[in-house]
Amino acid sequence: MIFKFNAIVKHTLFYGAALAALLLLMRWLQMRFLILNSETEIYIGAIALIFMALGVWLTLKLAKPRKDTIVVEKEYIEVPVTLNNRVFVLNEKLLNQLGISVRELEVLQLMAKGMSNQEIADALFVSLNTIKTHSGNLFVKLDVNRRIQAVEKARKFGLIA
Repeated sequence: MIFKFNAIVKHTLFYGAALAALLLLMRWLQMRFLILNSETEIYIGAIALIFMALGVWLTLKLAKPRKDTIVVEKEYIEVPVTLNNRVFVLNEKLLNQLGISVRELEVLQLMAKGMSNQEIADALFVSLNTIKTHSGNLFVKLDVNRRIQAVEKARKFGLIA
């Protein structure tokens, strides 16, 4: 059975297609009119998007670490120090009485090894000014004026080997 379009169906389809095309044309003109009216806002928005993307890209490039960070964990093992076949025993009572901190004691031990302030700073991963502060505090606490005097007095008191 062959379906034949009668005149009413043809007219209905034609007018429906014409109305759809007219509606499409009106929507297109409305969008075009909207774009023409808010042209500056669209340009400003596009420029803002470009600068935002550029900022994100630049941040990712600049914030990337240049070197890998290596974390070194050391286990503290206390080894008895012998001096003239005698085991060194730290005079903790005098250490507490003088108020010398653990870090200041480390600085004092490295001074006794003959290291410079910069070498001590590098070994302890602190700044040179921090080492100078610790040294000054040690000089005051041990009542000395020079590094050699501090080392000699600390050995005499049993603070270092």
